[in-house]
Amino acid sequence: MSNAWVRRFSPRPQARARLFCFAHAGAGASVYRLWPSGLPADLEVCAVQLPGRETRLHEPALTDMNQIVEAALGALVSEFDRPFAFFGHSMGAVVAAELAHALAARGGPLPGHLVVSGRRAPQCPETDPPLHRLDDADFVAELNRRYGGIPEEVLQHEELLQLLLPALRADLQALETSARAQGRAALPMPLSAFGGSDDDRAQRDQLEGWGAETRGPFRVRVFPGDHFYLQPRRTELLADLSVTLAPLLPAPLPRIHA
Repeated sequence: MSNAWVRRFSPRPQARARLFCFAHAGAGASVYRLWPSGLPADLEVCAVQLPGRETRLHEPALTDMNQIVEAALGALVSEFDRPFAFFGHSMGAVVAAELAHALAARGGPLPGHLVVSGRRAPQCPETDPPLHRLDDADFVAELNRRYGGIPEEVLQHEELLQLLLPALRADLQALETSARAQGRAALPMPLSAFGGSDDDRAQRDQLEGWGAETRGPFRVRVFPGDHFYLQPRRTELLADLSVTLAPLLPAPLPRIHA
């Protein structure tokens, strides 16, 4: 049965585990379309598609982080029928972490590993003013100044830019109006924090802060690159993930020879 929240660019129905991937603000599931070829055959990549982009462009984008998490939880829980992990980049890291907390609060099922990327730890304060209320021109200029990543061909194509702006603005509103829950229990699963060496938005000490979010094993890895290091360093990143997520893949049953 199809699920609008999940895109499988290389379906693996017999996979023994799943990796759910959450994209950065304004982006859709297709940013993970090349990932299956770099990961183990027994791991199915499930790229999460939020409303308001790509195949769900006709739907209004959600502007509240709690709504995003609750909607994702309801849509994805049926997919958690085998070992699974979460990977989220930038805004996707927040969604993945909040979804893990929501599952923990409800008694599971829980991801076997949470990987956050390109996002400072929740307790690290945001020093820049909010973006989501700016007019379009200032919004785009300031967003590109802080993060980069908007291709020049998009910036020069007004109609395409106007298609992308609603989801971008909605995502920034969800991020900028969300409040960190106080006093909640640390997550029980291993947590890895990845980042780019030249990313001023998620420096190593800010990645280290994610250690407070888990009582399980924790590590940080910094790759060469900026906030969008994922594409140029995809081979290295997926090699690391293959090792990191190996414990999720149960050993195959031995063959019995008559």
